[in-house]
Amino acid sequence: QAPLVESGGGLVQPGGSLNLSCVTSGFPFSYYTMSWYRQVPGKARELVAAITGSGSSTKYGDSVRGRFTISRDNAKNTLYLQMSSLIHEDTAVYYCYASYEDAATYWGQGTQVTVAS
Repeated sequence: QAPLVESGGGLVQPGGSLNLSCVTSGFPFSYYTMSWYRQVPGKARELVAAITGSGSSTKYGDSVRGRFTISRDNAKNTLYLQMSSLIHEDTAVYYCYASYEDAATYWGQGTQVTVAS
């Protein structure tokens, strides 16, 4: 099984909500800082949100702050992203990313989020 598997993407209307999940395996999840990135064709991958291993600290990209919430469940080795008040500009492929000091890093395969009426 791949270390990171995202799910929950789809088509949503502007103003709507969507919840993403990233199920992880094969590494000590609670040690890793976990992040959500997104990418649209022709642009660099953009940090959406990040959360420390304990979950005690989070940070958000300016474009999503106040609308998105990142969280994790270390007992389930799962990362979440709650997205609300979605706008067209949130349309992208969303990726889950795991990092910890000098250890191996992991990317998920991505899940498509499309905001359209």
